[in-house]
Amino acid sequence: MPKDIRLNAFAMNCVGHQSPGLWRHPRDRSAEFNRLSYWIDLARTLEAGLFDGLFLADVLGVYDVYGGSPASALRRGAQVPANDPMLIVPAMAAATRHLGFGVTSNLSYEPPFPFARRMSTLDHLTDGRVGWNVVTGYLDSAARAAGLAKQRAHDDRYAVAGEYMDVVYGLWEQSWDDDAVVRDHARGVFTDPTKVRPFVHRGAHFEVNAVHLSQPSPQRTPVIYQAGTSPKGRAFAARHAECVFMSGPSPQAIAPRVADIRRLAAEAGRDPAAITIFAMATVVVAQTDAAAEAKLADYRRYVSAEGALTLMSGWTGVDFSTYRLDQQVAHVETDAGRTAMENITRADPSRVWTVREVAEHVGVGGIGPVFVGGPATVADRMEAWVAATGVDGFNLACAVAPESYEDVADLVVPELQRRGRYKRAYAPGTLREKLGGAGPRVDARHPAAGFRHARAADAAE
Repeated sequence: MPKDIRLNAFAMNCVGHQSPGLWRHPRDRSAEFNRLSYWIDLARTLEAGLFDGLFLADVLGVYDVYGGSPASALRRGAQVPANDPMLIVPAMAAATRHLGFGVTSNLSYEPPFPFARRMSTLDHLTDGRVGWNVVTGYLDSAARAAGLAKQRAHDDRYAVAGEYMDVVYGLWEQSWDDDAVVRDHARGVFTDPTKVRPFVHRGAHFEVNAVHLSQPSPQRTPVIYQAGTSPKGRAFAARHAECVFMSGPSPQAIAPRVADIRRLAAEAGRDPAAITIFAMATVVVAQTDAAAEAKLADYRRYVSAEGALTLMSGWTGVDFSTYRLDQQVAHVETDAGRTAMENITRADPSRVWTVREVAEHVGVGGIGPVFVGGPATVADRMEAWVAATGVDGFNLACAVAPESYEDVADLVVPELQRRGRYKRAYAPGTLREKLGGAGPRVDARHPAAGFRHARAADAAE
């Protein structure tokens, strides 16, 4: 029997996100991103559509590669202004019961100790419905904001990330016993100090000797998301990720990456099927194919080509303002997001992109495909992509917010349910359990579990 197709919403605490210029559309509300009511309404819409979660992107830094300045990003609203994604999660959690929240946080510019506490806090406040999208960054502007001349080399960032994970796993899994908090009113003891210990780590990049400040949260380690699909990124995902987010314009670009991550996961001793993989896509749907095509044509009237190329320049590290619109895009290696450039150069040899085509494609929903049509047509496209790539579902970017998600909930979800390809109710438990995990904690084959086992071994000595 075919498995359910999973859906996340892909958004960012900014205007426009992946569809530059569409904030000008008369039905778009994304310019209200700095108001809690916008996010609470969105969360309720997604929960009504039984979305697994809201995947919140984030970048530290401004897109200043295009033209060598942030002017285009500021002028076109290309992911700036942008607010902190973590601060909107508690309000959305309070307004929902099941929706999960995947929060992007860049580990390159924050020590692991305070970050671990913030994630534990969110896990408590959401009753275990939070995940962390682990990123190492791709903008030199973020490095300069942190007092560095430029970001570390691409592969070096993943070496730091591996050690960072060890530190946060140790804090989350090893520092406190499950029963450390006793709340003994008679004795006046809140926490049994014999069941709490400092986590000690001395490595190449971090030194920590500290008791984790938060008591064990429902999941301890949040669900680990990862979006890097370069060779180093895939190796990192295969070791750590429980959910992987991929972006690419065609099945030919996505399928080999899916297969490679599952192969690497097996080599790392993990169950490849335990990794849930989402591909980015955008849905433009209406009652009929013709009406959906007309809707997409209407959306395209508002696309900012400059904004699209500003985003693509930031993602790739290549200044597209130096290209002619009819010029073919050549592959250039940079220390930014290598996969973004590969998507339009080498990932699908059957297609050659011009700069104009890149701007048109990225303008609605980013680098992923656009599924356009009536409910049956969109469902057909989704099923075909799942079959061709091996992904488990989609991170759905938004063309017009929140209309794109309302349309999916109202039109696509019922069609997928009719076909037996979409859940009719949420599973109980934490986000990890709703995504198919056997329990609220990481499974025994995940590297975080090794820190839990180390705690148990220490107690036995």
